[in-house]
Amino acid sequence: MAKDASFDIVSEMNIEEVKNGIQIALKELTNRFDFKGAKFDISLEGNQLVVSAEDDFKIEQVKDVLFSKLIKRGVPLKNIHFSNSEHALGGTARQKADLVSGIDKENAKKITTAIKNSKVKVKAQIQDDQLRITGKNRDDLQKVIALVRELDLPIDVQFTNYR
Repeated sequence: MAKDASFDIVSEMNIEEVKNGIQIALKELTNRFDFKGAKFDISLEGNQLVVSAEDDFKIEQVKDVLFSKLIKRGVPLKNIHFSNSEHALGGTARQKADLVSGIDKENAKKITTAIKNSKVKVKAQIQDDQLRITGKNRDDLQKVIALVRELDLPIDVQFTNYR
């Protein structure tokens, strides 16, 4: 009897690539004409990204440059969840973003429900912050991958350990 095939659905963010993207974005912003003499910063505090600048308009410009660098480095932008900007004394604004890694329970349930509703003969198991999909037929696993890619999820998912 053949062994079941499986793969994992994960949502990972490479922090090293985020750090590299921040460094490249800071280097580009210091050389830009419209940022000469302007106060701005991008930093990583634990699992939070902090963008600060003189005003909200400058924050959006800093974020645009940062996002372009992160996209080139393969960092999923869906996993960066920004909060509202905070205004501080001295005329500066700051905006924090959570860097989401792992699939939370709500999204895991949404994925497993969609798989069950599709009537594809596979098993979906929630394992901490990832999902394991197993099935006898590799074609069924391919159908599940296509199904999950079509779902409108607030996070980016990857497919690993395809066996």
